[in-house]
Amino acid sequence: MAAYQRLPFRIVEELNDLANRIRLQVVNATTRAKSGHPTSCSSIAELLAVLFFQVMRYKVSTLKDPCSDRLVLGKGHAAPALYAIWAEVGLFPTTELVNLRKFGSNFEGHPTPKLEFIDVATGGLGHGLSYAAGMAYMGKYLDKASYRVYCIVGDGETTEGSFWEAVNFSSYYELDNLCLIVDVNRLGQSDQTAFGYDCDVYRRRFDAFGWYPLVVDGHSVDELCKNFHNAGLTKGKPSALIAKTVKGKHFPEIENELHWHGKHLGERADQVAKSLRRMIRNTTTLKISHQKPLKDAVPRVHLTDIKLASAPLYKFGDKLTTRAAFASALVKLGQTNPRILVLDADCKNTSYTNDFNVFDPSRFIQCFSAEQNMIGVAVGLACRGRGIVFCATYASGLTKTFDCIRMAAISKSHINIGGIHSGASVGEDGACLMGLEDIAMFRAIPECVIFYPSDAIATERAVELAANYPGLTYIRLTKPATPVIYSTRQTFQIGKANLVKENIKDKILVITAGITLASALEAYEDLLKINIFLRIMDPFTIKPLDKDGILKNARECNNRILVVEDHYMEGGLGEAVKSVVADQEDMAVKHIGIGSIPSSGPMCDIFEHYGLTCQGIKNGIGELLCICDPCY
Repeated sequence: MAAYQRLPFRIVEELNDLANRIRLQVVNATTRAKSGHPTSCSSIAELLAVLFFQVMRYKVSTLKDPCSDRLVLGKGHAAPALYAIWAEVGLFPTTELVNLRKFGSNFEGHPTPKLEFIDVATGGLGHGLSYAAGMAYMGKYLDKASYRVYCIVGDGETTEGSFWEAVNFSSYYELDNLCLIVDVNRLGQSDQTAFGYDCDVYRRRFDAFGWYPLVVDGHSVDELCKNFHNAGLTKGKPSALIAKTVKGKHFPEIENELHWHGKHLGERADQVAKSLRRMIRNTTTLKISHQKPLKDAVPRVHLTDIKLASAPLYKFGDKLTTRAAFASALVKLGQTNPRILVLDADCKNTSYTNDFNVFDPSRFIQCFSAEQNMIGVAVGLACRGRGIVFCATYASGLTKTFDCIRMAAISKSHINIGGIHSGASVGEDGACLMGLEDIAMFRAIPECVIFYPSDAIATERAVELAANYPGLTYIRLTKPATPVIYSTRQTFQIGKANLVKENIKDKILVITAGITLASALEAYEDLLKINIFLRIMDPFTIKPLDKDGILKNARECNNRILVVEDHYMEGGLGEAVKSVVADQEDMAVKHIGIGSIPSSGPMCDIFEHYGLTCQGIKNGIGELLCICDPCY
């Protein structure tokens, strides 16, 4: 790459004018909206001007061209500045910015992919760099392309733990196509940030993590251009531009003042706007210097109609863990599609995803014990339809990733998460490792599909369906082995339950899944001896739940339902079923689940305590029969 040549004075002046036009648009839009973060936008105006008009390669005609550079605005509250620069590029008229924060407008308070030029939703601080790292990993190792990824974060955001997980990941994988910009404007929401303007602290930290840090004046166009150039020359490590900026730059009497975070300028807006107009010398639209043809050849990808390489082949009655079947299915998918990617959080020996690592280590990404970053990296990898991503970790560990998951949903991301060791069936490990909140957590995520397969065959089909679902999925996996109950010819559908046992004489509909289904089948055989017939339903997906199937079969079973689950009573399968029948008259529902924080111990003892054994289910059936028919 050629040595850096300083910009002509005319270009510098035009870029400074562009930055002030961004500020002016932001002030106008946030004032009209009577809300927003104009001061946070102002500190990154020159950064955006330089990135869009001197540094990044992209096509306005094809916003998500797979060869183009990417930008992630980690500090999503500065969205109005991002909207303003895209307007300056010519993507849409600046007059559209008046719709900022209006209900129904895609110009939301924080960026979302409702807008075509946005790849990921940001604003929940701490996620942006993980997204960018996933994009950069895709570019370097899988697409093998020259596109670069830029990520802007605020200095306040650098106190997030997930941020440093991403910093560590990026240096470990030597993502030299990644450039982070830290907007060090000194002021957080309520106080000065931890290190104020001590940029050397940031420099030392990034250096210690194996990055190439560069301290720059974030308002000097020429200095920014020079350091972006130097970052592009760096090999073997990611770069960090530590940009010293001023919050509210060029806002008279507001510049560098505390307590202006998240506030529109109100009565000060006219004064600030007049001052900005006086500073702008050039009002014409700039030409984009690096709007060059993107000649990189990235591989074409096919991400639809994905099939297992072979059908599940298990014998009826064999006992296998669903996590092992999950891993087997990943390998089978990987055999038919080169864009199946598997991420692991240092549990590959327990999730059995090491099978995929052995099969194709180039598509296996070890994220170590950094679950939050793993989810963010997955979102970045899946961006622009470049891969189908599966993540594996402990179901209990997913609770710490909840913000990452909800942001992934807002990003409309297609990622698939496998949660191993769900439920109290973990046993001796104790409550800390029992994933007992996971169904409740994922039920709260809009448009998320929750698979809860009960045997190895159902698990493989769940993985296949998840790969083809255009959104977020969760696959709940248990530690102990469960018997194979399905035929290899059994069909599975999202939102369609399966009847495991059915008879015209059925008195009660038992709805259960996973590890407790085996207990229900034992109870079925025992009660059959005394002519009590149970209809056993395996929901397969907890969300969407088969509402029509539940209501139809419950009516055929005298409106009696027993729900049994290895999950806390709150938020799981039981409450999902109750929501289905809530408006039905004369429907009796009994719910058996985990009613308190469990203690360590063998699974059989824990299940006996909570009534999840064969005997516990029979007791529940007896109670339900007596309640519904006192003469029984």
